[in-house]
Order: sequence, then C-alpha cells, then structure tokens
Amino acid sequence: MFTVEQIKTAHSKVKSGADFPAYIKEIKKLGVTYYETFVTDGHTDYSGEKNYKTSSPARYGPLTI
Repeated sequence: MFTVEQIKTAHSKVKSGADFPAYIKEIKKLGVTYYETFVTDGHTDYSGEKNYKTSSPARYGPLTI
C-alpha cells in the first residue's frame, strides 16, 4: 500500500495548477482511491482498497467552526 511520504513526494512535483492532473494520476497509481482533508486541523485521510487508510498529521491546532 501507500504511505503519506509517497504522497508528499508526488505532491512536491506540483508547481502550478497544470501539474495537478499528473499528481492525481500518480497517487491513483499508488493505490489512493479517495482522500478527505479536514478544515478543523488540516489533516488528510487517504483511503485505498480493502479498507486501507492512512492519515497525515494535523497541520495546525483545532479550529472551532
């Protein structure tokens, strides 16, 4: 399966909006089926096949929304 580090490496190649489709293709090849980013603390949950899931750490403290 994939790791957050692999996804970060793929994301580091994005320099403009034109690079975004290639990024999505790359993370799909890694096995990411969908992801959700949470406004409350900036973390992202990445999901794959067979209920595989990994999460990035929070980017900031909790926000009250």
